[in-house]
Amino acid sequence: MKTQSKVLVVEDDDDLRRGLMLRLRTYGYDVVAAQDGVAAVSIARQEQPDLVLLDLGLPGGDGFTVLERYANLPALCAIPVVVLTGRDPRTSEPAARKFHVAAFLRKPVDNDVLARTITLALRGETVPAAAVPDDPSAGPFVPDWSAWPPPPLRP
Repeated sequence: MKTQSKVLVVEDDDDLRRGLMLRLRTYGYDVVAAQDGVAAVSIARQEQPDLVLLDLGLPGGDGFTVLERYANLPALCAIPVVVLTGRDPRTSEPAARKFHVAAFLRKPVDNDVLARTITLALRGETVPAAAVPDDPSAGPFVPDWSAWPPPPLRP
């Protein structure tokens, strides 16, 4: 019987990938990782994660290429994907949403926001597109999660 969800972290920055993996393990998830677009597909096929946390700026096929491959593979098309990127959401979020991603987050992401987003995505919920501030110099957008229940430590 499976007791914890498996998350595939797809991130090419070694420090960020290790940090995300540590955070996710702290939340109680089983974590596997990929460093590029090619590995994101092969590891997902092999490991069958319950959720993918995907960066868009990857070597070996960017995140959009990964999303397209997932969409075209029956074994992967139903896995929820949470995009975590530093790219401008005004252009990259609409493009990612075409692939029915569960959520779109900007780096750096708050621990509570990450935990809640993953919990919702694992429940099959789609976190709605966030309104992007008109002033990009205002810093990274942080969604207002006050309406959402706090996440459990384990999904």
